[in-house]
Amino acid sequence: MTNKKLQILDERVRKEFLPFVSRPSRYIGGEVNQHRKDPAKCRLTAALCFPDLYEVGMSNTGMAILYEVLNGIDGVVCERVFSPWTDAEQLLRDKGIELFSLESRAAVSSFDVVGFSLSTELCYTNVLNMLDMAGLNVRSSGRSEDDPLIIAGGGMANCCEPLAEFIDVFVLGEAEEAVAELAEFLKQQKAAGTSKTQTLHRIADKFEWAYVPSLYEFEYEGQRITDFKRLNDNAPPKIKNAVVSDFENAPAAGRPIVPFAEAIHERVSVEIMRGCPGRCHFCQASYCRRPVRFRSVQRIVGIARQACEATGFDTVSLLSLSTADYPKLGELVGKLGQCFKDEYVGISLPSLRVDQQLKLVPELAAAVRKSGLTIAVEAASERLREVVNKPLKNEDLFAAVESAYKAGWQKIKLYFMVGLPGETDEDIEEIVALCNELSFLGKKTVGKKGQINVAVSWFVPKPHTPFGWLGQQGQDYFFRAKEMILQKKRQMKARSCQFKFHHVERSVLESAIGRGDRRLGDVIETAWKSGAKFDLWNECFDFELWQRAFAEHNMDMHKTAQRQFAEDEYLPWEHLGGPEKDYLLGHLRKSMAMLSTYAEQDTAAD
Repeated sequence: MTNKKLQILDERVRKEFLPFVSRPSRYIGGEVNQHRKDPAKCRLTAALCFPDLYEVGMSNTGMAILYEVLNGIDGVVCERVFSPWTDAEQLLRDKGIELFSLESRAAVSSFDVVGFSLSTELCYTNVLNMLDMAGLNVRSSGRSEDDPLIIAGGGMANCCEPLAEFIDVFVLGEAEEAVAELAEFLKQQKAAGTSKTQTLHRIADKFEWAYVPSLYEFEYEGQRITDFKRLNDNAPPKIKNAVVSDFENAPAAGRPIVPFAEAIHERVSVEIMRGCPGRCHFCQASYCRRPVRFRSVQRIVGIARQACEATGFDTVSLLSLSTADYPKLGELVGKLGQCFKDEYVGISLPSLRVDQQLKLVPELAAAVRKSGLTIAVEAASERLREVVNKPLKNEDLFAAVESAYKAGWQKIKLYFMVGLPGETDEDIEEIVALCNELSFLGKKTVGKKGQINVAVSWFVPKPHTPFGWLGQQGQDYFFRAKEMILQKKRQMKARSCQFKFHHVERSVLESAIGRGDRRLGDVIETAWKSGAKFDLWNECFDFELWQRAFAEHNMDMHKTAQRQFAEDEYLPWEHLGGPEKDYLLGHLRKSMAMLSTYAEQDTAAD
């Protein structure tokens, strides 16, 4: 790694960019709690990139934690970079100004390390776009020894082959400690004058959670992977997930930055537990973020208190994959309520799972905001919930919602997923019937029907899950299901139930990319060159463009999304952390056997 000086673009940004761009608050930096270290006095410079808008990235808790971790290391400076919106991008390109960081307005290309946080498959074109705006070749093979080391992490690192040609190193698993170790190591390599290529070899040799794609290659026959080879004997055959063993004392965002532009979520977010004991068969995070660990009530309250004092935010959100599984949830909510009772700070409880414990929450949560209670139900029938390993009983669901009404909640938000294996038309229509019944429960309980807001997503099979072998339903199935739900709502006159549906085409694209191998990189690059970016935004998403990109490389997006893997196939993510294959297949076979049993029972009943 070469010694180089950050190229500061401050004057050009101030004179040629900020006066002419809409919403300059996204690009000016200087917010409360921003870190500002002198790059000239630091031995390693890092640009922390979020491939979406400032407002989205500033709401990302992982981004906030890594920012504090890296800036807390002696001799390391970390600065933030977000994806410029379309007007800002055009202005930067027209003026010939490279993508820059917020803190010192330094050219991204002049940093030692450029790191990306990957939270969804639909941010991949923004990664390429940001690299290009920085004046860097999007492909690793096209970059020089003097170019920055490009690193990526986040949830998508566990299924990262579609981005493998563009990234130098992927950090798998939990990044807080891993990133700190890597930063210290890179400081040493830079001081020793080690070349970037040699540094990559040493990273692969030293860290079991680091995946260096250039040290591996695949062979294919048709759709199948026939061989996975290491090109270096020191490269591990399988990468492991980094795990934070002492979660109690793991870094937290104690002084989060207060954004200038209104963020998606302006609140203090505290992770209270990591991992999930539920193991829903469609949830990648529950299988890749293990084991289950808890923070103490005292530590959580301390983080929340520090962050609220540092920001002035009026809401504390308790984060986890399944907040209801926190063993001292009642005590925690009570202590937080006590701590903030005179400060008008409310508590938000997302990600709640209905069970006997959840019935107690509304009674204990005097400090919780009553704007809405969110429950992930996933499927309307108990049969289908059993199949997906979410054994929620309707009696528990009704008891929980009844308690919520009595405690003052007037709105209930429910999450459902359509397209799950074994689903029938009756299961789809039952979503409306169940929601309508829960609404009427409010009238029975407190004299007024409850407002039921329903979010319906489309099943996307995910890597490292038991359902990862299964294909997705076709888009026509989802459009038909949407119409069935709306028609059933009209028939039942369920006016107190409001339905919102995820974007069908995006879900198809997510499935096509998410389980793809390294060859998907060509499709992603072609789509980006054709104009794809901000694929999560309606203003920018172009499904036809993506279909053409797949076709250009002799692939069909729909067939790719619907592809079912054979049990004996080498999976594109098999080497990238996660549980053992046999363990997941055991759960898949159990679900399929359950479906067969239900089918036989239905046949016998007929």
